Amino acid sequence: MLKYKVISKNSEETRSLAAKIVRQLKGGDVVLLTGDLGAGKTMFVSGALNELGYKDHVISPTFNILKCYFEVKPNVFHIDAYRLENQNIDIGLDEFIEGNGITFIEWPVFIEPLIPSRHIEVSIKRIDDNVREIEVSDSNDNYKALFDAFEGK
Repeated sequence: MLKYKVISKNSEETRSLAAKIVRQLKGGDVVLLTGDLGAGKTMFVSGALNELGYKDHVISPTFNILKCYFEVKPNVFHIDAYRLENQNIDIGLDEFIEGNGITFIEWPVFIEPLIPSRHIEVSIKRIDDNVREIEVSDSNDNYKALFDAFEGK
């Protein structure tokens, strides 16, 4: 298992880490985002989208469940599965998860049957108002180039 852990002292460092990660991703990649409410999952997605050229404000699709960003390449799909706990998850999300875009999934535990085996997980733990412990992991060693980039290789 590949792992990388970092302490982010503020939202800009969180966004910067997301930018570094998205530079190593391509269409079809899936990023699982875990952490408590307010941990910084949407801030992370915002950093990735900004790196891809998206300039508008990013909000969590908590009530919509899915937000598509077709104006960036590769396209980005942002799923917030929080409202799908104990619900029917057969609503077409698999078409986006298995599609050609980069998919970020908040609260993946609620749509676990839809999660592909090839993914990375970004776990964000709130330390205080600004500081976060962020752990990036790849249980199947599919993203070696990403972890090499963390080590400066």
